[in-house]
Amino acid sequence: MKNSKLGGLSSYLGTLGALLILCVVLTIASPNFMTYSNIMSVLKQTSFTALLSTGMLLCLITAGIDLSVGANATFCACILGMLVKGGMTNPVILIIIALVAGTCIGLINGTLLTRLHLPHPFVSTLGMKNFLWGAALLVTGSQMISGFPNGVMALGSATIGGFPVSFIVVVIIYVIMHIVLTRTALGRSIYCAGGNMEATRLSGIDAANVLTFCYALSGFMAAIAGLVSVGRSGICNGANAIQPYDTDAIASCVIGGASFMGGKGTMFGTIIGALVIATLRNGFTLLSVDSAVQNMVLGLVIIGAVLLDVTRESMAAKARRKEAAAKAA
Repeated sequence: MKNSKLGGLSSYLGTLGALLILCVVLTIASPNFMTYSNIMSVLKQTSFTALLSTGMLLCLITAGIDLSVGANATFCACILGMLVKGGMTNPVILIIIALVAGTCIGLINGTLLTRLHLPHPFVSTLGMKNFLWGAALLVTGSQMISGFPNGVMALGSATIGGFPVSFIVVVIIYVIMHIVLTRTALGRSIYCAGGNMEATRLSGIDAANVLTFCYALSGFMAAIAGLVSVGRSGICNGANAIQPYDTDAIASCVIGGASFMGGKGTMFGTIIGALVIATLRNGFTLLSVDSAVQNMVLGLVIIGAVLLDVTRESMAAKARRKEAAAKAA
């Protein structure tokens, strides 16, 4: 247990070190990076990615994935746009509808996986991503919609002393989710479902319900991210459903220590990963880097993080085999 904790700490320190180095490089490359307004901009961008990454992390821990989170966020924003265009202005009702819509999409993803037994969540969530892209364009008539009530935009636009409310909400959510994952039976069930499905079954845990919960929560967090996006931009645009938001969420989780093989990942590591991604994106913008190059770099970052995880797992497995052989001798 002690070695495990030390390993996790060293992983965090490595990711934090990478973030620090990135900030130093960007500060040297652009005099505008280390300004108060730009740092606040990074935190706002982090908020959107971190919210999507919350649900993505739970799916990755269970050895799954949710490729529809970005499209779900855009779809929920477009649902709001359709209602506002139709004359609805009550922010409470609008927010509730968005949250219910996002959660239902996540619930459908979970049901397709656990009840209808699609072979892998990659299939169902990729299909859902394309469905939501079309649905978002349909409900908005392929047009950008603006004029949202202030109450709806507050989550993404409001600040306290210049500090974005959206990031404060992210910190609160991450603290709650950290407690859930580390201190509750539900959290242990989530890790167990991803680490060893047979052990989950023998423990009497209903893996189907655990997986369904994870995907439903992923949808709920995507809806909150959709509200943040509306507040940040003041518009909704169905075309954004095809943007690589899900890639950023995956990258945040993997950089933060999550594994595609399941059973690994923490909220603390994930928020550091989200900060790395947002800082990269912000730096690319300040340096006027072409979007194609941005996506290439992000792809290399994901590949590097996965290679690091595979190497670390391989070394750990070798160490366990040597220890077992030493004990047997």
